[in-house]
Amino acid sequence: MTGEEPGSGRVRRTATGSEGQLTRRLDHGRETVWRMLTEEAQIAQWLAPGTIEPHAGGRVRIDFGDSGLVIDSQVTACDPPSRLGFSWSSGTAPLRPLVWDLEAAGGGTLLTLTVTLPGDEDIAKACAGFDAHLEMLAAALEGVPMKFPFEHYLAARRAYQAMLET
Repeated sequence: MTGEEPGSGRVRRTATGSEGQLTRRLDHGRETVWRMLTEEAQIAQWLAPGTIEPHAGGRVRIDFGDSGLVIDSQVTACDPPSRLGFSWSSGTAPLRPLVWDLEAAGGGTLLTLTVTLPGDEDIAKACAGFDAHLEMLAAALEGVPMKFPFEHYLAARRAYQAMLET
């Protein structure tokens, strides 16, 4: 695990919606983390079955089978192994940009995920979900994939909702 408390990121309202930023220190190099973000077999270990073509305009398809949610979009930013961007949406749905930034940090990687949502969509819920998936990413990097940590998600959601209320 990352040792991060649930809801340790930041969320805020913006003029056009909301934004969240989640950061994790990972004890693996950027190239290793990059592969976890972009390679089909790796993505399935911590997010859901899917493919990401790591080049500008590349296809992104991630299938959260049980929930019926399918992400079908395009890569908007790609600078291996530093930055990956795509929209967390499909078809005519509003854009929900995700940007993954990877910085070298003392033999490991500082991963920063920026989540942007339009209008009055629930940033606390979105960031709590990604907070939980980042825990899954950290576990997968250590070779011990885990199921979605629902209790972590609930605690993170409460923490992010509290940030928005202050």
